[in-house]
Amino acid sequence: MAGGAKVNFPMSNTMKTLVVEKPGQVAWRDAPMPRPAAGEVLVRVLGVTTCPHWDMHILGGVPMFPGMKLSYPYIPGAPGHEAMGEVVGVGNGVKKLKVGMRVVAWQDTGQPRPGFYAQYNAFPEKSLLPIPRKLTAKQIASLELAMCVEVSFQQLAQLGGVKGRRVGIAGLGPAGLVAVQLAKAHGASEVVGIDMVASRRALARKLGADRTCAPNPATWKADRNGPKTLDDAVDCTGLPPSISFLMDRTKRCVTIFGVLREDVPYGARHMWGPGVTLMGYGDHNRAAAETALKFVIQGKLDLSPLVSKTLPFTRYVEGVELLKTKKAIKVLFDPWAE
Repeated sequence: MAGGAKVNFPMSNTMKTLVVEKPGQVAWRDAPMPRPAAGEVLVRVLGVTTCPHWDMHILGGVPMFPGMKLSYPYIPGAPGHEAMGEVVGVGNGVKKLKVGMRVVAWQDTGQPRPGFYAQYNAFPEKSLLPIPRKLTAKQIASLELAMCVEVSFQQLAQLGGVKGRRVGIAGLGPAGLVAVQLAKAHGASEVVGIDMVASRRALARKLGADRTCAPNPATWKADRNGPKTLDDAVDCTGLPPSISFLMDRTKRCVTIFGVLREDVPYGARHMWGPGVTLMGYGDHNRAAAETALKFVIQGKLDLSPLVSKTLPFTRYVEGVELLKTKKAIKVLFDPWAE
C-alpha cells in the first residue's frame, strides 16, 4: 500500500477477477490485490450490473464503437463499470471519501484500466459518488447508465426541457426504461414508450409510461402536427429506422442516445412546419450523475426492475447469453457468490 494510504480490513495478496480470455471464453481467476494510487480509493465491490451492449460486444469479439481495436485477453475486470461497493482503502490525496463509506461509480474513466468485474477495484475518487447505506446493489449499481441517459435530458434542457410536454422514448431496453422514468421526473405530461417487444412495453408502463406501442407505421401514421404527435423524443436504439420513425412523428427535437453506426436521412419533410431538430449526444458529467442519484433517493427513479437475474461471475457467459436472447434486461453479478 502506498505511503499514507489507509485500509480497514486484513489485506490479502490476491482477489478474484473476471478475464475475457478470447471471444466466447472467460475465466474467474486469482489476481493481485489492487492498491489505490494517489487520488484513488480501494472499493470492495458488492455488486455490478451488465452494460448489455458492452458485454455482448466484448464477449463476442466485436468492437463496441466503430474504429475501436480489441485485443485478448481483455483488460481484467473489464468491461464492468456499473458498480457499487464499500471504500476499504484510500490513497494519498483523497479528500472526501472515507473508509467505510458506500459508493457508486458514476463514470467509466475511458482509460484502459482494470474494471469492476472483480472483488476489489482501485478507482479515482472523482469518479465515485457517496450513497446511503440503505441502497442495495440492485437499486443503485446501474447509476452510471442513469447518468448517461440524463445527459440526453440535459441536451433537451437547452431547448427548454420536457416539462409539460409529450415525450417519446424509442427502444425500451435498460436505457429506454431509465429514460421513461427520467422524462416523468423532469415533468413530462405524457410519456410514450415505443418498442417491438411486448414484455418491455409492459414493464415501461409499470415504470411510468402513459402509453406504449410498437413502431408500426400502419397504426401510427407519419404526422408531425396531429393529435398523437410527440413534442420531443429520445432514441435509445441508435438505429436509423427508429430515428426516422421518431422524426416523422415529432414536432421539436429527436435526441439520439443509442450508439449510431449508420447515417440517418434528414429530408425536406423534416425541415418545415417548423423543422424538427435532430440532436446528438453531450458529455458525461458529474451533475448528470448527481441528478440521477437525487431521483433514486427521492423514489422517482427505480433501477431495480432493470435487473432480471443475479448470478455469480462463474456464470458470466450464461448471463450474457440471457442478454443476447432478450431473456434478461440486465444481469447483476455478485463477486462474492459461489
